[in-house]
Amino acid sequence: MFNRKNAWAALVAALCWVLMGSVAQAQGMTLADIAKLQQVGQIAISPDGSAIAYTRIVPRDLSVDADGRSYSELHVLNADGESRAFITGKVNIGGLGWTQGGEMITFLSRRDDDKYTRLYGIPLTGGEARVLAEPEGNIRGYDFSPDEKQVALVVAPPESKERQAEKDKGFSQIIFEEEWRANQLWIHTLDDESQMVAVDGSVQQVRWSPTGDRLAIAVTPRQLVDDTLMFQRIRIITPEGDEIGRVNNPGKLGAMAWSPEGDVLAFIGTTVVRDPREGRLMVAPGSGGDWTELMPGLLGHVWHMAWRGDEIAFISYEGVETRLGQIRPDGSNEQTLMQLPDVVFEGLSVGDDGSIALSASTPEHPREIYVWESQQDELERLTDSNPWLGDVAMARQTVVEYEAADGLVLEGLLIWTHDYQEGQRYPLILAVHGGPESHYSNGWITSYALPGQAAASEGYFMFYPNYRGSTGRGVDFTLSSQGRPAAEEFSDLVDGVDHLINIGLVDGDRVGITGGSYGGYATAWGATYYTDRFAAAVMNVGLSDKIAMLGTSDIAQELYLVHYLTWPWEDWDLYRKASPIYYADQAQTPILIMHGAADPRVDPTQSRILYRYLVLQDDPPPVRLVLYPGEGHGNQRAASRWDYSLRLMRWMDHYLKGDGGEMPPYALDYGLDEAGDDEDGE
Repeated sequence: MFNRKNAWAALVAALCWVLMGSVAQAQGMTLADIAKLQQVGQIAISPDGSAIAYTRIVPRDLSVDADGRSYSELHVLNADGESRAFITGKVNIGGLGWTQGGEMITFLSRRDDDKYTRLYGIPLTGGEARVLAEPEGNIRGYDFSPDEKQVALVVAPPESKERQAEKDKGFSQIIFEEEWRANQLWIHTLDDESQMVAVDGSVQQVRWSPTGDRLAIAVTPRQLVDDTLMFQRIRIITPEGDEIGRVNNPGKLGAMAWSPEGDVLAFIGTTVVRDPREGRLMVAPGSGGDWTELMPGLLGHVWHMAWRGDEIAFISYEGVETRLGQIRPDGSNEQTLMQLPDVVFEGLSVGDDGSIALSASTPEHPREIYVWESQQDELERLTDSNPWLGDVAMARQTVVEYEAADGLVLEGLLIWTHDYQEGQRYPLILAVHGGPESHYSNGWITSYALPGQAAASEGYFMFYPNYRGSTGRGVDFTLSSQGRPAAEEFSDLVDGVDHLINIGLVDGDRVGITGGSYGGYATAWGATYYTDRFAAAVMNVGLSDKIAMLGTSDIAQELYLVHYLTWPWEDWDLYRKASPIYYADQAQTPILIMHGAADPRVDPTQSRILYRYLVLQDDPPPVRLVLYPGEGHGNQRAASRWDYSLRLMRWMDHYLKGDGGEMPPYALDYGLDEAGDDEDGE
């Protein structure tokens, strides 16, 4: 168990540097501050609750590092709340776990000269990490047998030697959607013997039952994104591969977990295939069979759960808040363990002793580790990944409630401008989330693409609305926009802007809009259909042509089943009139379009089409297209993110606070020192 007094003392010590000496008056956040933010990633509490293993996400410093994704380090908190670095530097650690006795931390990584992602273990007492399993292929998931003499592995196999030899000779053609390779299930023993278990389909998850005689696996027909999103189904098999049961879960699937006795399998799923996001807490018999939803009236979404003794602990996202709860597998005794208005739970891990570790953010900081113990009415924060934030003045963040045109009550989050003075009106940046099966919670919502705190420092309000179709308010609310793209869901956005104008905060002539994916779709809609409402737009990996979108995306079935509810050939008119390019001839909003050139979800042709339609008009608006080579559905590399942030804010400054007119120059001053000699670009 954690020593709460010592944990708090350790955290205070970490903050002392902020308070020592003469500290300059706190300033607001900058884009450079956002780029260097660290945060907690995965968490795993030890079985006895005495330690917490966690990953820390560390962005690259482009002044000294080669470009690439953030690093993911391994750290451990001990019982006194002191954090110890285990594996740091240029590493990428994931898949955290513990051996049952708590002597060893297990994790997945590709280290040094590893050809594939391996399973490693490192003793809690310290020392070098050692390889526990290294099959031919990348390990995607794993779970140990109860006696820990075997481990089940989900392995993505490599290309055959024959096919690789053909590619080496120049035969590098791609046979679209036919060359997929199924994820395999392997059983590996501690004496380095491995055997593949024959499974019909592609394995996505594996969980070994506490009795050791069964495994729960999630399987898809093919290893294609559409299948992994919509068609994961649960099977119960023996370690030899004999199927002994199924759970016919419909639609999307989240995590699975066995009860301590192995008689119940809990999982997060959906009750209808049309539900666009898994979020129902469900159970089924340990031998397979019919499922039961435990909280059918929940106006929220469960995204994290774990057994806590013979009950299930869970995190439910409800409105802009989260709730740590617990319920019995028969649906009785539901209770709230903890709910705070300004703490958003984002991860959950439960020890065998019932202790609970949480990762959580607040409006003042990104994800950190907290612990909750029985009979306590408060949380204890144990980590501080960014002690320098204590010297940064955070802008105010409040919950905004408003009515849509049809009377539906909606919520959003408003980050206030730093220099707010009552009676004055300020420019606004509308930040639209993607999905739309997603939502904003009242925690940390600033990022490279939606830099709310930095925008506040520059004199902007930034508004994050949860429009209809968002998660966090139950199934019916999430279904409410289906089959009606760009209708009420996007008028909800304008209604939110009007509310802020009507209460005297925002200058209606200086409103910008931005967002990624479905939020990028909303941005394109704002720049075309609602062009008279927005003075600037920045679209990220967004879509502009519904007909082409369905034909070029890797999620066509998902788009049909949980978004459009009809195929284009069944209703061409719906698809045409829900496409921003349909209104290109009336567009006057200056729009900056940015897109990953390797995006499989929303093909970059969506951005090219919008760009071309706009520049071909007789009186085109200012429009610029920026493509990021190698980036997919959202930027991952440090340089791409930094470039994006600078372009976003310069575009808004130019058209919402500046003179507007012609576009700003396309060249940027990145403000970086000369890069070092680091050759690691992974």
